[in-house]
Amino acid sequence: MSASTFWFLAVGGSAALTHMGVFALAQAHMLPELANALGFVVAFFVSFAGHRLLSFKDASTSVATSLGRFAVTALAGFASNELIFSLLLRVLDLPALLALLVALVFAAGQTFVFSRFWAFRR
Repeated sequence: MSASTFWFLAVGGSAALTHMGVFALAQAHMLPELANALGFVVAFFVSFAGHRLLSFKDASTSVATSLGRFAVTALAGFASNELIFSLLLRVLDLPALLALLVALVFAAGQTFVFSRFWAFRR
């Protein structure tokens, strides 16, 4: 396993745990889809900082360019996440945390590809 892959998994795992923790705290106070969005916003900053400093530290793009590209990448991942989360929660009636976990795993793969080959291009 390459160092980049290791750090991507470690940072992604930390961001996912952040996302799920915020979701777990917020879901009792708002719609699950809004709690998911709040979790995404908080985890975005964990994810960007970790990926920029660890996963893709040899990126040839500036921080500002990487941030803009990563925002697009993360928003695309969140759109997929929210769609899958809502379908699993509302259509298949899965428990909210399980639906979120499945949605996060799916979005992580998409985010890795976009991050590696575009947002933090080497």
